[in-house]
Amino acid sequence: MLRRFYEYLVLYAPQTEVLERKAFPRSRAIPPPRNLSEAELTSLIDACTFISPGNPLRGRTMATLIGLLASTGLRSGEVVSLDRGDVDLTNGVVLVRKTKFRKDRLIPVHPATQATLRRYARERDTVFPRPKGEAFFLSSRGSRLSATGLQSNFAKVRKLAGLDNGKPLRPHDLRHRFAATRLMLWHQQRADYSATIRMRAARQSR
Repeated sequence: MLRRFYEYLVLYAPQTEVLERKAFPRSRAIPPPRNLSEAELTSLIDACTFISPGNPLRGRTMATLIGLLASTGLRSGEVVSLDRGDVDLTNGVVLVRKTKFRKDRLIPVHPATQATLRRYARERDTVFPRPKGEAFFLSSRGSRLSATGLQSNFAKVRKLAGLDNGKPLRPHDLRHRFAATRLMLWHQQRADYSATIRMRAARQSR
């Protein structure tokens, strides 16, 4: 706004200096994350059942996806990009391909999450026995769930769960919740944070 004002002012006062574009870089401030309690996360997942009573798979997709985000710390873009071959339902490992810094990484999942993914895959394949592609998470049309579709459905679930009040809740906040929960656990275990993080990073990059 200041730069535009200076550009306007220079028309009437030629001695006015035009602001350098690097003087006031565009703000990239990101709103602080909203930390969900265990009860709020449960309410969020439970609310998925009600977003589309006529299409139960949509609710199951969102419930499974939200659970995966919360239990692994994956980014929402990484989750919607998962293909069927990336999710090892037998060994409970998720392969994330070419994400930040163009690296692949392996994410182990909890046995409960593994069972939920397996159950979702069965229901998904029953509804869409002939998939349109290799996507793991499907939209109501049988194609890959898009980032826009995820955001839209997440907003509906958030409202149904009564989490629209106060600080806005975003899918990415589940990643922050995972990180905070993990750090608290390591603190309780008196773990060496730096060594543990290095070890996990080395395992995931293999």
